[in-house]
Amino acid sequence: MSETAAAPDWTEAGRKLFGATCEFIFAAARSDGLPPVGAPEIAFAGRSNVGKSSLINALTGRLSLARTSRTPGRTQELIFFDLDGTVRLIDMPGYGYAAVAKAKSAAWGALARDYLRGRPSLLRVFVLVDGRHGLKERDHETMRALDAAAVSYAVVLTKGDEVKAADRGARVAETLEGLSKHVAAFPEVMFTSARTGEGIADLRAHIARLLAERSGPQRD
Repeated sequence: MSETAAAPDWTEAGRKLFGATCEFIFAAARSDGLPPVGAPEIAFAGRSNVGKSSLINALTGRLSLARTSRTPGRTQELIFFDLDGTVRLIDMPGYGYAAVAKAKSAAWGALARDYLRGRPSLLRVFVLVDGRHGLKERDHETMRALDAAAVSYAVVLTKGDEVKAADRGARVAETLEGLSKHVAAFPEVMFTSARTGEGIADLRAHIARLLAERSGPQRD
């Protein structure tokens, strides 16, 4: 009588994955200055000050791996971090910050578009959305660009510790409704908090599973 194989423990796989050494390896300010394609890449996009750098720090268990700032628009390049040679994490410039000069904002946008359209190693983009406010038009613009580029992405709601428990269900439902209009969106939403650690284990598990699916079944 055959035994059914146990389902993988993705939470444990995620814990082990992000328990490895993670370090900064590259910063690209121009699309022709991107590092050579290597390990699979996971990118983090979102409005300025949504918490991309803080989330990367929380995922890796490092307080200052990715530079954080209260000043929106501080990340001006594609920042590459290497997680033990297994996966690269990319902190992208934020969008939607009105105080940034139009020329500079356009340059960041072009850099992001070129990266998203032409990076074969890009496995998934996480579009970070402020959980207090939900999806905005600039988020939809970014998701439409990802749809057009056929890039797989998922929405992560940030700053969950600042969202009232009574409002969470409605915020998730609103977000899922918004995602239904986008063909490349993963139909799932995660609430996270870099401050309390909420949702971090789930996001690590999500990434570990993506990597396992990318590599395919292992042969002896």
